[in-house]
Amino acid sequence: MSMSVAVQEKLGITPLVGGNKDYKQITEDILKPTEAFPTKVWWTAFLIALTVTLADIGVIGYLMYEGLYILGINNPVGWGFFIVNFVFWIGIGHAGTLISAVLYLFRQEWRTGINRAAEAMTIFAVMVAASELIVHIGRPWLGFWLFPYPNERGPLWVNFRSPLIWDTFAVSTYFSVSLVFWYIGLIPDIASVRDRTVNKFKYGIYDLLSFGWTGSAKAWSHLEMVCMILAALSTPLVLSVHTIVSFDFAASLLPGWHTTILPPYFVAGAIFSGFAMVVTLMVIAREMFNLKEYITIKHLENMNKVIMVTGLMVGYAYGSEFFIAWYSGNEYEGFTFVNRAFGPYWWAYWIMISCNVISPQLFWSHKLRTSIPVMFVVSIFVNIGMWFERFVIVMTLHRDFMPSSWALYVPTIFDYAMLIGSFGIFFTLFLLFCRILPVVAAAEIKSILPVKGASH
Repeated sequence: MSMSVAVQEKLGITPLVGGNKDYKQITEDILKPTEAFPTKVWWTAFLIALTVTLADIGVIGYLMYEGLYILGINNPVGWGFFIVNFVFWIGIGHAGTLISAVLYLFRQEWRTGINRAAEAMTIFAVMVAASELIVHIGRPWLGFWLFPYPNERGPLWVNFRSPLIWDTFAVSTYFSVSLVFWYIGLIPDIASVRDRTVNKFKYGIYDLLSFGWTGSAKAWSHLEMVCMILAALSTPLVLSVHTIVSFDFAASLLPGWHTTILPPYFVAGAIFSGFAMVVTLMVIAREMFNLKEYITIKHLENMNKVIMVTGLMVGYAYGSEFFIAWYSGNEYEGFTFVNRAFGPYWWAYWIMISCNVISPQLFWSHKLRTSIPVMFVVSIFVNIGMWFERFVIVMTLHRDFMPSSWALYVPTIFDYAMLIGSFGIFFTLFLLFCRILPVVAAAEIKSILPVKGASH
C-alpha cells in the first residue's frame, strides 16, 4: 500500500505526485490538453516544426531528382550525415525502452510520470532514424529489397553479412516491439478520453482505438500480464539494438572502429543521449501543459542522475580508446585517435568532450541537478555532444590507409537542411502526440497515488 503524503513528508520522501490529488483531479489535469483548444504556444511550435518538416520533404524530393552528388559525401567519406543522423536518432530512442521496460520490471515507481512520453519519443525517433537509412541508400523506392522475402529475383538474396541488413532487422524489431508496448499502455487512457467526449465523431475514433476497453478486473489482469511479457521481451533490446548498430563500425577493419569497446560504449552513449532528450521534452511538456505536479523535480532529478552516471561511462570510453590505441603499438590506430583530437576536425572532437564529459559534472551538485534551467541547458548540450560524437566517428574515414585518397567532408546546405529537417519531423510527431493522446499515463499515476490515512 502506498504511504500517505504526510508520512512521506515525515520520512523525507519527495512525493511522486504533488498537490495531494485524487483520481478525478488526475483525470481532469492529464486529459485537459486533449480536450481544450490548443494554446498559442503549441500552435507556434507546431507550425514551426511542420514548416521545417515540409522543407525537409522538399529537399529529399530534390535529392531523389538530382542524385547524391548535391551532398558533401565523397570517396573516403561515403556515409556523411545520413549515418551520423541514423545512429544519433536510434540512440535517442533508447531511453524510452529503458524507462518503459527495464524500470517496469524493477518496479521503479518514478517512471510513471515520464514513461508515456519516453515511449512516444522512442517511436518517433526510430521512425526518423529509419527514414535516414532509407534515403541513404539512394533509391528509397527499392528499400523493400532489404527484407529477406521470397521474390522473383531467383537466387539473389540480401547479403546477411552487410551491416545494412543488421540495421534493418534491429530497427524493425525495435520499432514493432516498442510500438506494441506503447500502445497497450495507452488503451486505458484512450478509453478515458472516449468516455469524456461529447463529440460523436471523436467518440467513434477513440472507441475504435481503445478496442472496447471496459476497465473490468479481468481486462486489467490481462493488461498487466501483457505488459509484463512485452517488458521482458523489450529489455534485451536495450542492449542488443545499439550493439548491432555499433557493429556497423566494429565489424570493419578500419583503425578506430575495429575495437571491442564499441558495443558497451554505444549502449551507454545511447542511454546517455536518450535520457537527455527525455529531460528536454519533459521540461517543455510540464511547462506547456501545466503538468508540474505529475512530472516533478524528483522525476527529473532521477533522470539527471542517470545522465551523470552514463556520462562518466562515456568519458571512460573516450579515455580507454586512446589508451588501447597506445598500448596496442599499432601506428595506424594511434594515428587515428591523434587525428581525431588534433586533426582537421579537432573542433568537433573537443565540442564532443566539452558537452559529453564536462557539462554533466554539474549534476554532482544537488542544487544544480534540481534546477530546471540548468538541467534543460545541460540536456541540450549532451545531445549536441552526442551528435558530434557520431560525427567524429564517421569522419574518421576522411584519412584512411592511403594519403592519396585523403579528402575533407564538407557538408553542403542540403546536408544541413536534412539534419534540421529530421528534428522537424520528430517535433511535429511529438507535438501531435501531446495534442491527441495523454502525455502522462493517468492510469499508472493513479496506481502510485498516496493513500490518505495509510501509515506504511
